Amino acid sequence: MPFTIATWNINSVRLRAALVTKLLREEGPDVLCLQECKSPVDKIPAEVFAAAGYPYMVARGQKGYNGVATLSRLPITEAGSQDFAALGHARHIAGQLENGVTVHNFYVPAGGDVADREVNEKFGQKLDYLTGMRDWFHAEAPQKSILVGDLNIAPREDDVWDHKKLLKVVSHTPVEVDHLAETQAAGKWVDITRQDIPDGRLYSWWSYRARDWDSADKGRRLDHIWATDDISAAAHSSRVLRDVRGWEQPSDHAPVFASFDL
Repeated sequence: MPFTIATWNINSVRLRAALVTKLLREEGPDVLCLQECKSPVDKIPAEVFAAAGYPYMVARGQKGYNGVATLSRLPITEAGSQDFAALGHARHIAGQLENGVTVHNFYVPAGGDVADREVNEKFGQKLDYLTGMRDWFHAEAPQKSILVGDLNIAPREDDVWDHKKLLKVVSHTPVEVDHLAETQAAGKWVDITRQDIPDGRLYSWWSYRARDWDSADKGRRLDHIWATDDISAAAHSSRVLRDVRGWEQPSDHAPVFASFDL
């Protein structure tokens, strides 16, 4: 069964419901995973998305913060959620498609502004969350699975606009990159985006602080699509929809897509 999956930090699903609908209608992914929904599940405008042809949703939400929702035009059933580091945050939801593929939708903590857990609790929470993911994948080895989401780390030198300048900036510090690599290795996850686009700078996030984000192009690749090694060879056609960052009242993230033939 061929299908296309997309991931997008929407930065308020209610505020940007029209943008979600626009993406669904123009690009037509079979599965769209949203992060930072900032809404209780019962307040997510699911009826709007159903009217656009996406009647299925699995989600975790909370008022004003965090939140993950997976929209699908293919039948999908909830397959559980995890609260890594016991933060009490809505940051993970899993759903299973009829072909047996499990889709994990993650929103890893951003980690605050200071890359030091001794003075910044949020940075410690981020590292602990990644450790929890790593340990879970060691204990329950994932198979026939796709992991997507805003992982809030740009791991490679060409995933950021300036490697040297960002080495001490949260999202690209060596300790975060190491934690993400351990998490990836624990589940034998393959970075599908970089499997398809192995070379060159590639970003999915541009700060709202930039007056002209497009020309400045000081981006980072924070949004990822991974697959377990048993299905990674079935992936293809990865792309980042950079133009979406320029839509009216946009999220500061752009959607990332990949297709699978399974």
